[in-house]
Amino acid sequence: MVLALPGPVTAAPQPLMEGWEYRWGDSPLAPDGVPEWTRAEAPGDWQVIGFPSNPPNREGREQVWFRVPLPEGSWQEPVLYIYSVDIIVQVYLDGKQIYQYGTFDEQGRGRFEGWPWHAIPLPEDFANKTAYFRVFSDYTDIGLWGEVAVIGQSELVLFLLKESLNALIVGGVALLFALLALVFAPLQGDHKTLASLALFALAAAIMLVAESQASLLILYQPLLWDYLAAGSYYMLPVALALMLAQWLSDHRPRLITLIWQCHLVYLVVALGLALAGLVALSSTFPVFDALLLVSLLGMTLVLARRYGDLSDEQQLLVIAFGLFAGLLIADMAVAHGYLPWSRVPVSWGILAFLLAVVVISLKHYARTQRALKQLTVSLERQVAERTARAEALARREQARVRMLTFENEKNRVLGDIITGLQDCLSLAQAFGLLVQNLPDLCSPLRGALYRRRSGNLFDRLTLWGVEGERSSLPPRLDERTGVPLPSSLPSAAGLTDGESFDRAVTGNLCFWMNVESVDEGVVTEAVVLLERDGLFASEESGYGMARLFTALDQAIQRIGITLSSIALREELQKFSYEDALTGLKNRRYFDQLFEHQCAVAVRSQMPLSLLVVDIDHFKDFNDTHGHEAGDCALRAIAGVLHRQFRESDIVCRYGGEEFVVILPGAHTADARERAETLCRVAAKTPLLFEDKTLAPVTVSVGAASWPESCTSPDQLLTLADQALYRAKHDGRNRVWIHGGQAA
Repeated sequence: MVLALPGPVTAAPQPLMEGWEYRWGDSPLAPDGVPEWTRAEAPGDWQVIGFPSNPPNREGREQVWFRVPLPEGSWQEPVLYIYSVDIIVQVYLDGKQIYQYGTFDEQGRGRFEGWPWHAIPLPEDFANKTAYFRVFSDYTDIGLWGEVAVIGQSELVLFLLKESLNALIVGGVALLFALLALVFAPLQGDHKTLASLALFALAAAIMLVAESQASLLILYQPLLWDYLAAGSYYMLPVALALMLAQWLSDHRPRLITLIWQCHLVYLVVALGLALAGLVALSSTFPVFDALLLVSLLGMTLVLARRYGDLSDEQQLLVIAFGLFAGLLIADMAVAHGYLPWSRVPVSWGILAFLLAVVVISLKHYARTQRALKQLTVSLERQVAERTARAEALARREQARVRMLTFENEKNRVLGDIITGLQDCLSLAQAFGLLVQNLPDLCSPLRGALYRRRSGNLFDRLTLWGVEGERSSLPPRLDERTGVPLPSSLPSAAGLTDGESFDRAVTGNLCFWMNVESVDEGVVTEAVVLLERDGLFASEESGYGMARLFTALDQAIQRIGITLSSIALREELQKFSYEDALTGLKNRRYFDQLFEHQCAVAVRSQMPLSLLVVDIDHFKDFNDTHGHEAGDCALRAIAGVLHRQFRESDIVCRYGGEEFVVILPGAHTADARERAETLCRVAAKTPLLFEDKTLAPVTVSVGAASWPESCTSPDQLLTLADQALYRAKHDGRNRVWIHGGQAA
């Protein structure tokens, strides 16, 4: 190659193709530290080789020396240019080391540090001198690789740029394709295909730039560029197989899917191990090349077998793939020495593949534009046909908008009602809230709310929209004479534009509020009656009013569900705090309320008394008459307790045959009087069991009062229990006041 440049004429690059010799092993060092093999008089078994790469009979050896006489010539700033070396090298001239790439240890070994090109500066008097090359490689190849020539420094830069020009141009085009594909991928239906194309183009662009010799002119970091080249090279079959899998998805290319998955795993594992320092990056290439060769052959077999079933566009892609795969295989053959060294134009294969994709994409785009044009004409025709119908529906849509606004307001009211009901603790409180808010929900309809009071009767709780004497809604409903059945409402979709709502619904509208009870099951707890006369004379109101009444029906059902939850909470609370046998409050209720009453007494400085009541000889009574009779006795004493004390007093069954009575505001004298009355009444209360009258049972009572009996009201239970023990010890059927006397 001769480059014409302004200025002095320089000699053309001189390739070193002759005079090469090699010898296996590593040179011993002379006392002055210079390798002995670099001296011309040093004996040795040097053998002729055509090119300093992969000498015969390697047999696992990792050190080799090469030498060659340097030619004569006139170069400005002469350098010895080497395309690449496997893997590290030292260069000697006149027994002096003039260049080193990599680090040699004491055993003459070293680790992989990249595959850069080498420009070894030569002294002015290098002509006809012998250059010695010390090489170490644990890679499959060993020695110098590609081109070796003497060239001027300035000519070398131009030479490298010229040799890299194709790769840089194609890499730039590939990068542009990648960016365009990434931009259009979210906008297209086949975004997966465009994403795969972007991945392929990006990997190809990085590989071409990283493997070009001009990359080291940009940044001299050989190992970094080799990692970029390896990653993008390993990614190529992943992207390629992904594209083919999506293009041939109708033919179920399972093998191609397996191929891209395997290559993706290899990429992650190989680069991960190399970055971790567990393996050399160079050792990952031969394994990958073998895997890639198998993958390319597998994909080729799949495509060849289905070639006849493919469309013209897919066949064009297959041809472009074949060209690219062939160039890739040729480049691998050169890299591993199966073919003589030459620059395989892999970049042209990448460019051809990308151009094929672009041609197909443009064809699809043109086809899409034609389809859009036809669709536009069709849409214009349909728009013209539908405009008339849209104008006819405009009035109804306006009415629907008004109705939606109305419904939104009703939904807000319903939400407020449901929120209020959820805060209610009882059905009585809930119906009080409904009396206040249900008229707003049913407005503008006139109506009334009825609630079941007893048996079969429903009393009217509220009436709205009309005066009582003018209303057709009765003050009471009786199931025996007939309660109106729930109205069957027409659906909004079932009414035509010309149908009037009052032809679809006759009579008053009736809604039942059903409440689910644990004991009684589903019970109609309330009834809502609404008047409809004279409200819907216009046929235009049919559709909207049907929606309104459907919404009312659903709203009242929701209210019923909420009432059911309130009723369930009431029943659960009742079960939680009420003794099932006697109907009195249970010990759990007593424990919670007694603590509260103690705090109230201290805060208000009001007296507080406590009675502990026990049925005398209750075990003997059970043994004599049976447990059912004992239950009868418990209920009888519970009834006496319930009748003898005020509503402000709290009577609880404490457990077994024991009862407790909390007397807020009662002094010791009051407690004594009520306890004595209890004993007298209990002793006179007959027991009726299975049509037999049993002898009455008696009770013993222990009482304690604060502040007379103790310093703190929470001591009352212990003191009253001690007083009860004294009453039973002194003969039962009596009252004992703590700190006082028995009665």
